[in-house]
Order: sequence, then C-alpha cells, then structure tokens
Amino acid sequence: MTAATDGATAVVEARRLDWEHRLLELEEAQHIGSMRRSLRRMRHNRLLLLGSALGVVVLAAGILGPWITGGDYVSQDYSAIHLKPLSDGHIFGTDALGRDMAVRVFVGIRVSLTVAAGVTLLALIAGIVLGMLAGYLRGWTDRSIGGAVDFIWGFPLILLAVLFVGGMGGGLFPVILAVGLVNTAAIARVVRGEVLTLSQREFVEAARAGGYSSMRIMWRHIFPNILAPAFVLASYYVAVAVIAEAALSFIGLGAQPPTPSLGQMVADGRNFLRLNHWESTIPGIAIVLVVLSVSLIGDGLRDVFDPRLRHEAKSVDEQ
Repeated sequence: MTAATDGATAVVEARRLDWEHRLLELEEAQHIGSMRRSLRRMRHNRLLLLGSALGVVVLAAGILGPWITGGDYVSQDYSAIHLKPLSDGHIFGTDALGRDMAVRVFVGIRVSLTVAAGVTLLALIAGIVLGMLAGYLRGWTDRSIGGAVDFIWGFPLILLAVLFVGGMGGGLFPVILAVGLVNTAAIARVVRGEVLTLSQREFVEAARAGGYSSMRIMWRHIFPNILAPAFVLASYYVAVAVIAEAALSFIGLGAQPPTPSLGQMVADGRNFLRLNHWESTIPGIAIVLVVLSVSLIGDGLRDVFDPRLRHEAKSVDEQ
C-alpha cells in the first residue's frame, strides 16, 4: 500500500512539474516575442528617439552643468547684478543678487529631476502594489483600496501640498509625498484595470489550475505583464511632477532658499521683467525643455506599447 501511494504521489508530482515547465515556456515565448516587437518599434519611433535625445541633453545639463560652469549658486556679487546673457563670465547673465544664472538653472534642473524621480518611484511602487491587490483579490480588498484611491483623487494637488507642508514644514520631501500620493492613485487605477483583464487570460487560468498561490500568480505571471502600461503612464506623470514642483516652488511651497528651483527663479525674476526678462525667461525655457522631453518619450512609449492606438493609426492609413 505504501509503495503504491508513493508511486502515485511521484506521478502527480511529475505531472505538476511538467505542467509548470510548459506554462513557463508558454509565458516566456509570449514575453520574448512581445519584447522583440516592442524593441523593433522603438528603433523606428521618431517621437521616442527625439524625446530620448532631448532627455539626454537635459539630464547632462542637470548632472554636468554645475560642474562645467564651476560656479557657486549661493555666492553673490552686488557689483554684477542684472547682467544680460552672454555677459563676460556669465552665459545666462546674473539675477538681482548677482548670482550666476547658468549654475542656478543647471542646479534647478537637477532639483526638478530629483523630485520627478522620487515622485515616480513612489507612485510606481505603491500604485503597482495597490492596483495588483485590488484587481486580483477583488472583494473587500478592492472596495477598500478603491475607496482610498477615490478619496485621494478628490483632493486638489495644491491643497494636498499645503496640508503636507503645513504638517511637515517646507522643502522638497513634502512636495514629493503630495505629488507622489496623487500619482499613486492614478497608476493604481490603471494597473487595477490591466490586472482585471490579465486575470482572465489563459496562462493565469492555467496557473490557478496548477494550484499556485495568489501571491505567486501575481508576482510570477501578472506583474511582468503590467510593467509596460505602468511605465508608459509613469512617463507622463514625470512631466506632471516637474510642473507641480515648479508651480509649488513658484508660490513658496517647494524648494526653500538658498536651494535654487526653476519655479522659484521664475517667481524671483517676475519683478524685473521690464529690466531683464531673461531672469524669468531662461528658467521658464528650462521647464519647457524638461517637460517636452519627458512628454515626447511618453508619447513614443504609448505608440509602441498601446495596441489600440496602433490599430487606429493603421485604419486611418488604409482609408
């Protein structure tokens, strides 16, 4: 009896391992084929290439700019105030305190990119986790997370930032938390919808039939398939984070002096628009370039990964 039981157990285990091996082969084949097609489309997407090139320039300006200019964004020279661009030793001129505009703009770009990176990382991690749990477990978990997301989504970003700054003090950390919380709600909504669709796919049904736990199905089978739409949406919210940081700094809720911020520089220069409009124009152009590069990358990624958009474009071309 024992030998027969052991033999039956061994057969069941062998079938389970064979089932798991076939399932992994099916998923890997689908994933590799999808990635190859996506990479091929990336190489021919002009928006993505243009946005990536512009993004490299902006990133280099934020990282290498302060080092190349060799200046100090805090030092003041009252004998050289309101110098226009291309003045001797100051390619972007100086501000009302005689500080070099070039180094302050480059550091401001670095601050904006740092805030955008922190916001995006927070929103991606929290949004993916909450969206997966709500979409796959459903029931009271879905209702609880959905209620929290709707509650956060109903708050205006400025009001949320004021609450965080009032409770935690000024600086970049409250801004990252406020903007990241709003972006988390947006990403969680999209991820939940993707998970609801994926949970009906054949490979997920096969994983359930194989007796795998919900946690393993979510991590091994659903998570890799939601990364593409999550990253596409996150690329859009990088631009939102840059604009939000600049807007909050403009009204004094973002980076605090002496740390330069592009929005704060626009606010400081608005009092001297008749005298030297470049003090507001140059940081404003920097904001436009940062947002434009990220938006072009987001549009390119959407073209690559959104099959509905490709089908619509194909039907328009055929007409």
